[in-house]
Amino acid sequence: MLSFQQLVSITQGRLVQFVQDWPVVHLLTDSRKLSQPAGTLFFAIPGKYNDGHKYLAQLYAQGVRQFIVDVQQTEELAQQYPEANILQVQRSLAALQAVAAWHRQQFTIPVIGITGSNGKTIVKEWLAQLLSPDELVVKSPRSFNSQVGVPLSVWQLNSNHTLAIFEAGISQPGEMEKLQQVIQPTMGIFTNIGNAHDEGFSSRQQKVQEKLELFKGTDLLFYCADYELLHEAIEATQLKAFSWSRSGKAADLVVSGITTAGHRTIVVYTYKGKKQRLAIPFTDEASLENALHCLAVLLYRNFPLAEIQDRLDRLQPVAMRLEMKEAINGCYLIDDTYNNDLAGLAIALDLLASQPPRSGHTLILSDLLESGMQEQDLYRQVAALIEAKGVDRVIGVGKTIQKHAALFNGRCTCYSSTAEFLEQFEAGSFRNEVILIKGARVFGFEKIVHAFQQKVHGTVLEVNLDALVHNLNFYRSKLASETKLMVMVKAFAYGSGSFEVANLLQFHQVDYLAVAYTDEGVSLREHGITLPIMVMNPSPDSFAKLRQYSLEPEIYSVELLESFIASSDPGILDKIHLKLDTGMHRLGFTASDFDVVFELLQKNPQVRVVSTFSHLAGADEALHNDFSQLQIATFRELSAEIEARLGYPVLKHILNSAGIVRFPEHQLDMVRLGIGLYGVEATGAEQEALRPVSILKTTVSQVKQIAKGETVGYSRKGIADSDKTIATIAIGYADGYDRRFSNGQGEVSINGKRMPVIGNVCMDMCMIDVTGLDVKAGDEVVVYGPQLTLVELAQKIGTIPYELLTNVSTRVKRIFYSE
Repeated sequence: MLSFQQLVSITQGRLVQFVQDWPVVHLLTDSRKLSQPAGTLFFAIPGKYNDGHKYLAQLYAQGVRQFIVDVQQTEELAQQYPEANILQVQRSLAALQAVAAWHRQQFTIPVIGITGSNGKTIVKEWLAQLLSPDELVVKSPRSFNSQVGVPLSVWQLNSNHTLAIFEAGISQPGEMEKLQQVIQPTMGIFTNIGNAHDEGFSSRQQKVQEKLELFKGTDLLFYCADYELLHEAIEATQLKAFSWSRSGKAADLVVSGITTAGHRTIVVYTYKGKKQRLAIPFTDEASLENALHCLAVLLYRNFPLAEIQDRLDRLQPVAMRLEMKEAINGCYLIDDTYNNDLAGLAIALDLLASQPPRSGHTLILSDLLESGMQEQDLYRQVAALIEAKGVDRVIGVGKTIQKHAALFNGRCTCYSSTAEFLEQFEAGSFRNEVILIKGARVFGFEKIVHAFQQKVHGTVLEVNLDALVHNLNFYRSKLASETKLMVMVKAFAYGSGSFEVANLLQFHQVDYLAVAYTDEGVSLREHGITLPIMVMNPSPDSFAKLRQYSLEPEIYSVELLESFIASSDPGILDKIHLKLDTGMHRLGFTASDFDVVFELLQKNPQVRVVSTFSHLAGADEALHNDFSQLQIATFRELSAEIEARLGYPVLKHILNSAGIVRFPEHQLDMVRLGIGLYGVEATGAEQEALRPVSILKTTVSQVKQIAKGETVGYSRKGIADSDKTIATIAIGYADGYDRRFSNGQGEVSINGKRMPVIGNVCMDMCMIDVTGLDVKAGDEVVVYGPQLTLVELAQKIGTIPYELLTNVSTRVKRIFYSE
């Protein structure tokens, strides 16, 4: 086991303070994911959007006593944390990688390294499924393939494992060399080469060369020779390789025939001069390529054809994300049913722990399979992890977890099988709680998900929580360290779901939330949101609710201030925010109101001004720069007068999402982030830096043929100019799909192809011209997403992305997911 003193030579660091030589059991880079302080070593890594050094005090208070910090940190750390071991290094990230590389060197088992533009995670997961009957496999959790993720993956290696599979991804030159030293693969798979992360390299050729750095010293590299650029580069390296081809190119494995039969693909191939035939249980192109990579590995390992077919038949699709869905009786469901190992459980429990407790956190957990650990040790670790994450109730499914139920201190109710749980399932015993469902595939936990889940409308809005965090961090990176951040979650969080978004923002420690109406703030409070909340459109009849739920109103007129004061209690402090009109001319005080305002406030000291703010009318366009600067100057002048007359400081904020980008010198005390969080950069200048947050999807309800001259939809507006194939899809204007998309103005994506709307959009459905496309009922339809953006769709009908986002009806189910 690694001890703290060994870290000095491994990292080439310098001891700032040494208290005791504790063992290093857990590596931590994210303070929010602390589970067991004893044995935890925290790497304070400064990043693009955050800095781990800011969390040293918090972790020390939570019991962590081992830290690696960067050299720029001062010697005062020893005084601040007198009981801690502290090691100072040149770069904390490099130290993390060095520790993982040292750990990797302690093992001589085969290690498969996987890289490529696409398919890394799927190939990794499928290989683990295919080889697990013979091997005790350790693999990267989910898509842990980054400079931080790879070391944390490799740290999982223990003496029980017989095979490791790790994936590695890079976005710029120089990164793969570092990951190679951590993974040190004995074999490799290069899945493919495409345009992912092209922007980080001078050419596609450079990207190939950089990725090939992973395979220095490997015994064998698997790849598809049909990627010409990749094939030439590998041949030039003289790496020993196992190639496969579908195009007739000379290769070790040559695929000569591919046909589709139902939901299976029949593959005819030649290997070692022998022609064979097998079925792959997928028909899409990406899955076929991924499966052929796996086939190459199985053939190289000399599996008999019958055994290969048997294992392929049991291959399952891989869920690439954790999904959070509404469920029965006010519950929320975190669906993670695709595998169950200790690392994956820890990740899923992090998401569960980040949710407000509501009426409690429940975990439904199957047996953990193929861990390579002694059962008692494994379930002792599981129980400790569950306790650290604050889980209130555990439901175990499987004979092994049932056998070790006593380790869970009376909190675990066990069932021998999924069928037994479902036989005894009582919906009424689950209310207003967050339920994590985590099970190995063989337990069929999708049946449990189905039992819990509310009936889902065919149209869903998928909200990517990781994209929200990325966008939040992008804007945070533009703020001074002392600038506070208010985030707008009004209008159902721009259509994305107020509670879920607000909870994520609370977890990531923003300073303020803002909603439009009091009932929105009340709902957030009832869902466990404790952040300060400003209400932008309060009304006198809502003042009692404001106070009951500790909500802070925006006050924008003398009349509203008088009403609020009249309803206040002289003995109880009330917080308000003063809105100033600096040129928007919508709501707000002007200088002419000040005498009355301050007379009222001086007579009623129980009403305290928390902030003053104003709204920029044209921050998103350079055309209005002079006016924006005039508004800012006016706001600064008025705010200074307010503070002088109040006699105490207040928070001052005027910048919105566009202003954060365009006027960083005017951040003042706080900024307000709105549309930018949801993936739309209002100025357009830095749109590429943001990630799309929402994907609106529906399904095909019916497909039919119509003859030339026939009409489609209400008012017979859609006229077929030739024989056509028409698909009716399950979305209409009641779902938020604007009628202006009628008659070819709108497009949707079906099977990766853009197809136009024909006829008028109806209330609950609309019709799409899919002539020439193979479409069937049940096919997925993307209304907007990364390939068909909100910005583009808004331009088609002469509106703005805000309108499209906020128009998505609440009857459209939201699915929140983390990749």
